[in-house]
Amino acid sequence: MAGHATAHVDSGSLWGGKVSPFSVSYGKLMMWFFLVSDALTFGGLLVAYGYTRHTTESAWPIGEETFDSLPFLGHGYPLMYVALMTFILIVSSVTMVLAVEAGHRMDKKGVMKWMIATIIGGFFFLGSQAWEWSHFIHGSHFGSVELADGSRAIVKGHFGEFESFKVVKAGKHHKEGEVIKESPDELFHHFRYAAMNGLVKDNQITLHDGSVATWKRQHDHNLELIVKTDGNDKALTKRTVISGKEAEKMYWDAINSGEKGRVIYGADLKSNEYGPSQYGQFFFFITGFHGFHVFSGVIINILIFLGVARGTYHRRGHYEMVEKTGLYWHFVDLVWVFVFTFFYLV
Repeated sequence: MAGHATAHVDSGSLWGGKVSPFSVSYGKLMMWFFLVSDALTFGGLLVAYGYTRHTTESAWPIGEETFDSLPFLGHGYPLMYVALMTFILIVSSVTMVLAVEAGHRMDKKGVMKWMIATIIGGFFFLGSQAWEWSHFIHGSHFGSVELADGSRAIVKGHFGEFESFKVVKAGKHHKEGEVIKESPDELFHHFRYAAMNGLVKDNQITLHDGSVATWKRQHDHNLELIVKTDGNDKALTKRTVISGKEAEKMYWDAINSGEKGRVIYGADLKSNEYGPSQYGQFFFFITGFHGFHVFSGVIINILIFLGVARGTYHRRGHYEMVEKTGLYWHFVDLVWVFVFTFFYLV
């Protein structure tokens, strides 16, 4: 019965290399193959991230504690900027849909308008991600500190700005009694370098030229130590948050110890102030890999836009290239939803 039915199938309806199955063009089919393989790559990276997080004994960073800044406004806005980035990227996916829809109507001006909006959204996301990376690498004013029992804590609160340094021991460039007045950021940069390298002791800082200075700075406010890695003191281990004068004393005792490595600022591939080193490694690789996809998508969108502006696709009688580019852009947006969830929300 089955053999009899097969014998009567019209050979013109079979795909003999001439007619595509599912009425999909070769270009679209290959784009889908690429997207599926790329999805497997991202999936493998996120699974590896989840496994590493699950098997790491140290406390994993919390998104709202790590990413709580807004440009020009400082700290105290947990995940607000990341949420804005995500919203803009999702909106750019909507504008891409509108560009494809305009292409179906052979509306050249509409395609150009919505593609420009998509490109602007992509550039905004890339700029925002660069700012996030810069903030992540630079770290907070407090950094994270190793306490006396070997535990490590991140620090929250308002850091009192430096006003000046007064040289108490001359070096190569600074004389004894000299008052160094620079901007608070420049003074903090000197302090940060010294603290990381164990050059702060007994409320005195050794500068790059060998001179020793005391500092004048505003008071810290609302200081909190949030213990992330356990130490030898079991009583301290049970207390995950230390605040007030006790937190201030423990923090500055660590800073003034003169021991290199007691304070860590920001993040790199070896260590970071927010938690285990693996967190920084995965963050840089996965968000960087996604950022590369967004950058590629923006460049492709620009090239396709130029083709639209020249009328190339209008003369062909269809805007399929815009649709294929849209598939890639939607994929990039969808992947970010998973990256956003894993790194910032969970």
